[in-house]
Amino acid sequence: MAQELTIIKHPNPILRKVSQELDLSLLKDKDFNDWLDSLELTMKEKDGAGLAAPQVGKNIRIFVIAHQEKSIFFINPKITKRSWKRVVEEEGCLSVVDETGELIFDKVSRHKKINAIYYDRKGKMKKIVAEDFLARVIQHETDHLDGILFIDRVEKDKII
Repeated sequence: MAQELTIIKHPNPILRKVSQELDLSLLKDKDFNDWLDSLELTMKEKDGAGLAAPQVGKNIRIFVIAHQEKSIFFINPKITKRSWKRVVEEEGCLSVVDETGELIFDKVSRHKKINAIYYDRKGKMKKIVAEDFLARVIQHETDHLDGILFIDRVEKDKII
């Protein structure tokens, strides 16, 4: 049964760990699938564009994103191609809040277009070509799996 999970906030060290690949045999486990449902529910309840496993305390390479009124699970994702063109847009994160609990936003440079491979909830390998906002969300969530927060990219990517 899906239940809302607690979002871990920066500076918790869990957010800085590189996540481990998931053993795909876990996709057949009922309790694990209940947890995936909870990850999706939490993203929706918190009105997030995406939510990565480290943000709820699990250092495994999984995230879920909201796209065109459905959820897409990315399991063991790898970005395989990045465009040269980059776009600077504002980002926020459910794990990066100020002292009052409000989300912090800042501008981050991301690749305009990416290609990625991943496994879906059924363990089937998928490929995606993403542009603009979808590409940004996939890059943001993949960063979580590598222990990187968007605030790490703000300063070094600022255009002077």
